[in-house]
Amino acid sequence: MTIDVELRTGPGGARSRHGGVPARRAMTRWAWRLFRREWRQQLLILALVIVATAGTILGAAVSTNSTQVANFGFGSAQNLAFFQTPGANAKGGDATINHDVAQLERLYPRSDVIENQTLSIPGSINTYDLRAENPSGVYLRPMLSLLSGHYPTDAHEVALTAGVASSLNARLGDSVSIDGVTRRVVGLVVNPQSLLDEFALVVPGQVTSPSDITVLFDGRPPGAKSHLSAYVQNVDSIPSNGFNPETITIAALVLGMTLLALVSIGGFTVLAQRRLRSIGMIESLGATDRHVRYVVRANGLVVGVVGSIVGVVLGFLLWFAYRPHLEQSSHHDIGLLAIPWLVVALAVILGIAATFFAASRPARLITKVPIVSALSGRPAPPRQIRRSAIPGVAFFVGAFLLLGYAGAGSGSQPHTPELVFGLVALIPGIILLSPFFLTLCARVGRRAPVAIRLALRDLSRYRARSGSALSAISVGILIAVVISLVSAARFSNVLDYAGPNMTSSQINVYTPNGPYGPSGPGTNAPSAVSSPTIASMQRSADSIAASLSSHQVLELETTSASLFHDAPGRSWSGPVFVATPALLRFFGISPSSIAPHADILSMRSGLSNLTQMQLTTQNKVGPSNDVCTVRNGCYANPVIQYVSALPSGTSVPNTVITEYAVHKFHLKPIVAGWMIQAPAPLSASQITGARLSASAANLSVESKNSLPSSSEVIDWATFFGVVLALGVLAMSVGLIRSETASDDRILSATGASSRTRRALSATTAGALGLLGAVLGTMAAYIGVAGWIRTNTLNGGLAALSAVPARNLLIILVGMPLVAALGGWIFAGRQPSSLSRQPIE
Repeated sequence: MTIDVELRTGPGGARSRHGGVPARRAMTRWAWRLFRREWRQQLLILALVIVATAGTILGAAVSTNSTQVANFGFGSAQNLAFFQTPGANAKGGDATINHDVAQLERLYPRSDVIENQTLSIPGSINTYDLRAENPSGVYLRPMLSLLSGHYPTDAHEVALTAGVASSLNARLGDSVSIDGVTRRVVGLVVNPQSLLDEFALVVPGQVTSPSDITVLFDGRPPGAKSHLSAYVQNVDSIPSNGFNPETITIAALVLGMTLLALVSIGGFTVLAQRRLRSIGMIESLGATDRHVRYVVRANGLVVGVVGSIVGVVLGFLLWFAYRPHLEQSSHHDIGLLAIPWLVVALAVILGIAATFFAASRPARLITKVPIVSALSGRPAPPRQIRRSAIPGVAFFVGAFLLLGYAGAGSGSQPHTPELVFGLVALIPGIILLSPFFLTLCARVGRRAPVAIRLALRDLSRYRARSGSALSAISVGILIAVVISLVSAARFSNVLDYAGPNMTSSQINVYTPNGPYGPSGPGTNAPSAVSSPTIASMQRSADSIAASLSSHQVLELETTSASLFHDAPGRSWSGPVFVATPALLRFFGISPSSIAPHADILSMRSGLSNLTQMQLTTQNKVGPSNDVCTVRNGCYANPVIQYVSALPSGTSVPNTVITEYAVHKFHLKPIVAGWMIQAPAPLSASQITGARLSASAANLSVESKNSLPSSSEVIDWATFFGVVLALGVLAMSVGLIRSETASDDRILSATGASSRTRRALSATTAGALGLLGAVLGTMAAYIGVAGWIRTNTLNGGLAALSAVPARNLLIILVGMPLVAALGGWIFAGRQPSSLSRQPIE
């Protein structure tokens, strides 16, 4: 009776209703001993907490440090005055701007002036800055760092960033010509706040025609009555985006810990069932329901604390190892402890809270088992709980309305709170609807074979485990399908076309009239280049193609016309080339397949069905009240024909104007460049060589960018959702089937074969996978439809017509089949004891 005395007596032997502090201490010791004894059985939950905490710390550090630094452009100053200049005189800008800069220098003696002149990298569409600033400036240390050599000290010296030095093929000691002046390279420099900031540093006064001037200073900025206030920004007054990486990380953390809690409920319930006899024993010795609940909850608390501590240590180790790589990919210096500590604290708190509350449910249920049943190891049969689906439907309706309101403001300023709350409302909707789906599934399977019927019935009976597992699977599918639907809607927009610009085996060589030239398309009157010059450029393009082992060179012609959609939402983006006979032959398009009166040919599916399209020579950016007439250079409703043989890149001829339309609208074609199709993907050295060759001929080169395609984004989202769902299934099916172990023993004792046991596990896994896929996909469509129905920028509900059918089939059909197959393969072993549950 030692335990009875310790539980029921307080300090000094006085009796207490709940045993007082000694009883709580005894229960704590027992919970810790159980954890040490059965840590292998709890390894699954422990691993989840460790992975979730470590992943959150690493993800938060990466996401917050991947973005631009908060004081970017300010250095260590509090105020910044920015002037854009026309570059009209030697000082930099017109007299008014020079006077304003001088006035700021008088008002704030401790100030730094930065002058930038934008220059083109020879042979490239990229640019760099010729920058004049004082390296020993008061506020410039965070924005300027010396890698080697020294800073320039006179007008004949220059320091370059690594990118500019590589582009100019210059090293320390070499002489380079920049803006018509030859200078000696004396140093390599970098902007720690932006490693992509490419510039050539000279001493102050050497920038002849700056495109912008920046003045950094501290102190109280000029008042509202001063005209200078229009140019001044304060570092604290920059509007912050509530939907920033830290906010996204916290949202992902809450979502991840919710999944963790849902999965952990089943694990702690099974552990409580395993300890049923031990719990019955201490209850028979005088432990109250409060003590029993305390033990189970304490176990959850211990798992959370241990998992969080190990997860924090692992997360920091991963961050220390990955930080150097992140500096290279995010292009700015990152401190060793530049970690969002709020997220770290929340990860620890929520990790502990998730396991504690996950253990609270089985803690309440286990106290309802009679002592005799607990000592016999026979849990009470599950109670039939009738739950209405109406609350879950109500959450879905609320999410639909909230996301609709958020979508209405996403054209200019997103309604971030409504967007967040709308997405969050989908999760309780899924949790509340999961029991209804399980019951519905059991009813549908009433006439199925015995093994299938038993598995579906058990899913409905033991909803404490199956419901939480189904919710976790559905939330994972929800995330994947939302990403897939939004990506499909965005990438399928036929007006503002997104994605890679070309393939890795293609490059475009542009003349000054090309899309990135000063006289290219988009200007009102592009100037033509003389025929002898074009012929010379043609020879240079052929030479570049020969150096790439290519004989496929297509001349690209443009006109002053472009497409325009005279309606709210996204407008046209991308060049419109001329459908010359050579272009049609290049892509294998027969002239006979072109409609005689077609004005535009495009591979953008759906463009031909759009109304309010215009072919215009004006540079329009939004809906206009002007009547579209030939007099003002506008041609309404051009005939657009879909041609699938045209290429799909954003910078290649995906949309072309026919020669019929060129003559009809009296347009003048000009040579914009050449597209070179190489026989194999181009290497970095080949692209660099092509750029240098183009520079010598006053040409520029565009190669493949790093933007992902629609299929890549959707495929990765699908992979994530399927892997997450299968992981939850693998962790949950065993727990769910373990609760029906007594039924399995009876089946085995009555002669059930391994085929029956395999069918039970396969049905359990397949049903959970199918229900999770259906429920998650349904919730995703409700959320995306609610957001996009009011979002005119992305086309409204019509954007949902771009269905990622292949990926949805993988989720709705492939994933349940893989789950069922896995359940079949890894089941079938006969229970070790047929007569009774072994004593733990």
